[in-house]
Amino acid sequence: MSTSRTSPSRSSLRVRCTALFAGLTAVGALLAAGTTGAHAADGPLRDLAAAKGKVMGTAVTGSKLTGTYGEIAGREFNALTPGNAMKWGSVEPVRGTFDWAEADRIVDFAEAHGQQVRGHTLVWHSQNPGWLDNGTWTPAQLGQLMKDHIATEVGRYKGRLATWDVVNEPFNEDGTYRQTLWYNGLGADYIAQALTAARAADPAARLYINDYNVEGVNAKSTALYNLVKSLKERGVPIDGVGLQAHLIVGQVPSTLQQNIQRFADLGVDVAITELDIRMQLPSDSAKLTRQAADYKAVVNACVAVARCVGVTVWGFTDSDSWIPDTFPGQGAATPYDENYAPKPAYHAIAEALGGTTTPPTGACTAAYSVTSQWDTGFTGQVRIACTGAALSSWKAGWTFGAGQRVTQAWNAACSQSGAVVSCSNASYNGSVPSGGSVTFGFNGSWSGSNPVPTVTLG
Repeated sequence: MSTSRTSPSRSSLRVRCTALFAGLTAVGALLAAGTTGAHAADGPLRDLAAAKGKVMGTAVTGSKLTGTYGEIAGREFNALTPGNAMKWGSVEPVRGTFDWAEADRIVDFAEAHGQQVRGHTLVWHSQNPGWLDNGTWTPAQLGQLMKDHIATEVGRYKGRLATWDVVNEPFNEDGTYRQTLWYNGLGADYIAQALTAARAADPAARLYINDYNVEGVNAKSTALYNLVKSLKERGVPIDGVGLQAHLIVGQVPSTLQQNIQRFADLGVDVAITELDIRMQLPSDSAKLTRQAADYKAVVNACVAVARCVGVTVWGFTDSDSWIPDTFPGQGAATPYDENYAPKPAYHAIAEALGGTTTPPTGACTAAYSVTSQWDTGFTGQVRIACTGAALSSWKAGWTFGAGQRVTQAWNAACSQSGAVVSCSNASYNGSVPSGGSVTFGFNGSWSGSNPVPTVTLG
């Protein structure tokens, strides 16, 4: 992570989907030289990673694991991390009252798709329930609360999760311990206590300490290195180190591979756990090309070190990324755009994992959404976006499956013959540059059901 970052990682997916994307469907046609699909011709990322002995994971939102989102998550990745579902505030919002629905959904999905699950996270200073943060605890009480929480959560999934981020973000940028509920109440030994409790709850799970801005060799990563070395010397159970890797385009640390190797030399595994590479918006072909090179550099560094077990991206689609809400004006940080079209970064990851497919020169996509709906009518919208390609004019079409009719359109000329709808650009919005988009809308009528069609560009 670049040391220029000014606010700490929230280690969470701030889901930005609103009603606009309530009806988002699969990507429309990809208009690119030689591009006819949304993944590498020589196999999904998970297969390429497995051939290298690596994990290729993604953070997910459990409630979204259906439709195109679920299809890509299941096809492309061999490991899932719950973005928020296993954090203390999510599973025990009221003391003694547990909600496992979202976490269970992710674990069940992973097992159905032959995927590992990375538990995230047990002991952290953020996203704790109010009753815990606002309570007054003696050291003995606080230590028991931590141990009980770990026993309960890890015990629930015993034998089902491959790894746990046991302690998250314990250090400040200068390598001192972060002043938190845990450090202030229990001292630095809270980390050893948490790891020991996790080992007791599931002896087979791999136990990690996870942090951000520790990707390169610096004061913070050296503090983490010294901690891990000390824990191992004391016989405290510690199996791995997680480097979050919330990075900025053009700022991948030059010492990344060296840093991975020095942790590996301590006898622990290393994982890139939360990779995203953000840019100043809007994106354009130059930024996307540089982003792809950066993704490739990170994956290459992991592939080069035997004990780097793999890479997890922090959300695979820009529609499910925390970046825009936390860093206003920045985004486009993941391997897929908001319409589920693979960006150059996707193909760079595939290449780093041994894929042979030449990345496409560019793609334009169309996505249909229902923005509002009432008894007999609805408002729909189609967004056309280009990445690494451009349009001077466009036509979009779809077939309604339940008798819907377009009654009015704006920002496009639309006609309907039977179930088939055809729309073309207005005089003022035919041009779509690389990195740009246009949107048109319409009102329609429906009766009984209003299924979302797939849009094609022509």
